[in-house]
Amino acid sequence: MSVKTKTNLFVDIVILVAFLVANNPSLTGLPVHEWFALAAAVLLFAHILFHWDWVVNVSKTFFNKLIHESRFNYLVDALLIVDFVMVFISGLMISRSVMVTLGIHLPASPAWREFHSLSANLALVLTGLHFAMHWKWFVNAIQRYILASIHSLAKRPVTGRLAIQPVKIDKNK
Repeated sequence: MSVKTKTNLFVDIVILVAFLVANNPSLTGLPVHEWFALAAAVLLFAHILFHWDWVVNVSKTFFNKLIHESRFNYLVDALLIVDFVMVFISGLMISRSVMVTLGIHLPASPAWREFHSLSANLALVLTGLHFAMHWKWFVNAIQRYILASIHSLAKRPVTGRLAIQPVKIDKNK
């Protein structure tokens, strides 16, 4: 497996974990929710940059010789990016931790809170769709990189001090 695929798998797993943590503010508390969301936004930006050649190539051939699956994937990803930007902006507008830490105090707004909730729910649906569309790649990458490594470690013979030694037990003592 290439270094690019390993890096992509690692970044995808970290984004997924950050997204799941950030998506449960009642579980983590508001400050963790906000800071994890900020970290997820940075990772999402890295993810887009990591796939930038795909974005450019699909953009160039979108109306020409592109297969339908790639067009659908492109549209879902574009909607997901726009939605994440809306989640991020609305999250900053209702922030009680990140913005305060930066010295910015914004007035509370129920409209921004509702918009944030709606866009976050849409992000959950679009992320699930994005993940489902890439499920085969994700499973193959997990099998080839993580499970194969664990399997090879399990097959490796134990040497040195950790080797299992027979022990003689004297029942007379």
